[in-house]
Amino acid sequence: MSTATIRSLLPSDEPAWRRLWQGYCDFYGMRLPEAVTQRTWSRILDPDSAISCVIAELDGRVVGFAHCVVHEATWETQPVCYLEDLYVDAAVRRRGVAAALLDWLRGAMRAEGWARLYWVTRRDNAAARALYERYVGVDDVVRYVLREPSAQR
Repeated sequence: MSTATIRSLLPSDEPAWRRLWQGYCDFYGMRLPEAVTQRTWSRILDPDSAISCVIAELDGRVVGFAHCVVHEATWETQPVCYLEDLYVDAAVRRRGVAAALLDWLRGAMRAEGWARLYWVTRRDNAAARALYERYVGVDDVVRYVLREPSAQR
């Protein structure tokens, strides 16, 4: 079995990223306007944006991604990293791709001096939670989301 290679996303990865992004949105039942997808792609490529992306390749094919936002925090003296999105193509799940992405991010946390790496997932996402809980236990934070009714996604 091949091991996933993790690398920074390149502009030439757009078709593969869009395929995976659509799979991710489908998984969560999201229907995003094309403008949101295009803006997300643009921000990932913008070196001045806080949003970044690493991708996973398996056998030369892009099969997963991790979108991260590195930001300042009031409870830390160093930046922190929010793993906003992590997705692996269903055809290659259970081959260590998600773990390779998390391991790469843990290494980046140490190398970049982030105080912490954190993420959320749905309570009923048992497969993801089984993996995540190999890294860290669940904390007691409850998330609230407030949106403007007219805000576009």
